[in-house]
Amino acid sequence: MSKIGAIIEALRYERYHWTPVRRIYIEKPNSTKLRPLGMPSWSAKLLQEVMRLLLSAYYEPQFSSASHGFRPERGCHTALNEIYHAWIGTKWFVEGDISQCFDSLDHKVMLSILREKIYDGRFLRLIETLLQAGYLEEWQYHETPSGSPQGGILSPLLANIYLDKLDQFVETTLLPACTRGDRRRVNPPYAYLSGCAARLRKAERWEEAHQVRRQMQQLPSLDPTDPGYRRIHYLRYADDWLVGWNGSREEAEEIKQRIGVFLRDDGPRKVLQVTVEREGKKPLVARWGGISLARNMKAVLDDSLPWTWSQRSELEKRLLADTCELCGSHEAVEVHHIRALKDLQRKGREEKPKWVQVMAARRRKTLITCRKCHNDIHAGRVDGYRIKD
Repeated sequence: MSKIGAIIEALRYERYHWTPVRRIYIEKPNSTKLRPLGMPSWSAKLLQEVMRLLLSAYYEPQFSSASHGFRPERGCHTALNEIYHAWIGTKWFVEGDISQCFDSLDHKVMLSILREKIYDGRFLRLIETLLQAGYLEEWQYHETPSGSPQGGILSPLLANIYLDKLDQFVETTLLPACTRGDRRRVNPPYAYLSGCAARLRKAERWEEAHQVRRQMQQLPSLDPTDPGYRRIHYLRYADDWLVGWNGSREEAEEIKQRIGVFLRDDGPRKVLQVTVEREGKKPLVARWGGISLARNMKAVLDDSLPWTWSQRSELEKRLLADTCELCGSHEAVEVHHIRALKDLQRKGREEKPKWVQVMAARRRKTLITCRKCHNDIHAGRVDGYRIKD
């Protein structure tokens, strides 16, 4: 409880500082690539969970029903059930994967989206410092000018808030523009065979009517190419989205391009892309995402070495104190070391020397001493007691 009280006190006066997350890598399923994960500290996990509960209570009712990733009572199975039951008659599927979505979230865009509905400046600054906290890899500190670390408790919700703009674009722009007609017209070949079967049954030519009926079963009853009927379906799971289209392939390609243009130019994910065409080969494509390319007139060049984050051990702290733990001297500090603590418990000695008492009290096999005290210990000049090798 004292830790929680300290966190609350730091938040009240805006003194809370996010520590950089520790980055590890895990294998991606069915891939040779590795997925980076950020491992936050205990206090960061606790605070992120509280922030997630607050944001989820506000944003969850506003999310699109087409979003199934990282949401309560939703997941892969609900997405598959919707496709199975509601996407009947879909002819073309357009699949998309927003590459490195978590690593490429634009912080400025993310905060601007949050500011549209949240007016608490302290809460927004807390999220901003979280996004800019950085990460540690091999104990080397790295800044995070963009992105939200995978593995963080708040990251999936922030990604859903970010990509809700894509859901709104599809539902408010693409769906009304691409939906036409109330129902498909009857398929002409199917209608013709249906009339033939009726006439054969009327003439009591049952065998021939049965053969025609079997031919009808091989055809759709409604015209799949009806130009007056179009339907589009949309679904998103985290950074993967799927569009179902009842129409021509050319129109499906156009829908794919429109979504691509939105993500590249108008959507929340702004990137710079350079493409080098190669004859007979796939083009070379390079992307820089999530980092503002606007010129900063007040920019300052920093050529200093990157900062290395390190939690020093107790021994390191004692060495850096540069103080003999026996006499308090600051000259020529060294470390006296024994094999095991049991060596301090030698029988037959009622009174133990000071250095033995200090090491036994601390339960440490090391003792920081100056050179004089260290030599006296090994020479047996400290209370006449010496540990045998």
